[in-house]
Amino acid sequence: MTQYILRRLLTMIPTLLLISFVLFGILELAPGDPTGALPETIRPEVRQQIREAMGLDDPFLFKYGKWLRQFFICEPILLVEQSWDTNFAFDNSFCKTRLASWSSRGVPVFDMISERFPQTMWVVGTAYLLAILIAVPLGVLSAAKQYSWFDQVGTFFSIVGYSLPTFFTGILLIIIFSVKLPEYLDLDQPIFPSIYNTTLKVTDWNSFVKQVRQMAMPVAVLALFQAAALARYTRSSMLDNLPLDYVRTVRAKGFKESYVILSHVLRNSLIPVVTLIALGVPAIFGGAIITEQIFKVNGLGQLLILSIQVNDIPVVQTLIFTFAVLVVFFNFITDIAYGFLDPRIRYE
Repeated sequence: MTQYILRRLLTMIPTLLLISFVLFGILELAPGDPTGALPETIRPEVRQQIREAMGLDDPFLFKYGKWLRQFFICEPILLVEQSWDTNFAFDNSFCKTRLASWSSRGVPVFDMISERFPQTMWVVGTAYLLAILIAVPLGVLSAAKQYSWFDQVGTFFSIVGYSLPTFFTGILLIIIFSVKLPEYLDLDQPIFPSIYNTTLKVTDWNSFVKQVRQMAMPVAVLALFQAAALARYTRSSMLDNLPLDYVRTVRAKGFKESYVILSHVLRNSLIPVVTLIALGVPAIFGGAIITEQIFKVNGLGQLLILSIQVNDIPVVQTLIFTFAVLVVFFNFITDIAYGFLDPRIRYE
């Protein structure tokens, strides 16, 4: 097992390097650059100084090498002093390694990500955990009671949840719980706020209740979509294992049906489900981009959208590469989990 883990870790290095090279090349070919949205009052020579300080005119491979360094080193330099005729300035915390861009006022990209990451994790992490807790039991019970009323209700829930896009369910929940129901019940405030307050800090019970209320709708939107897919996949995997010979053998030995389902069928059925769960972690980060826009969550998704709008290429590169790292890492976690779920799998 140890040798296998080391081999996989060593394999991840060239994989991530290849992904970063392709990603950097594609975004470098994209039209526009971070200086395109600078104020028109900036003089051409000042604009050129900014381009040189950001390394926008450097050769491709040189820029790629500097971009890779952003994950390890940040060398602060002073870009442009504020002058009376430009009325524009950069903070002296700008990095040669393109950790920051003009739109972030010289703040390193990792500082921006670390500032917004907790907001995304509050919503995405809670939604995904809730989706797993709902989907796996729902899929197991639906398969165990195939064609029953419970299976029919679970199937309907899964189809509806997976068919409706998150932007539709998000807007629908806002209309119901933030607009219509408060008017109908004559309430002074919405049942669940439609705008996420990122400045709220949980310090007591009242602030905790406010945090739960503002998380309710974005978490429900993401959890519904993910739970629907996981539930159908769990049900299908369970139904594939229930007719097999080893299940009939265990039943013939007189064990209870609950023991057969939970101790034998579920364990073997979880192997493909674990793959879907692990690879769904990066996917839910991507799906949260739309949800964060709808509910005004100041997270990584909103940061990515804003960076794309102003051609803040370094931020876009770092965020997309972060998502790619998550995909590779959770692929690795999935392979390790196989060895614990299936005793037939051995890593020599």
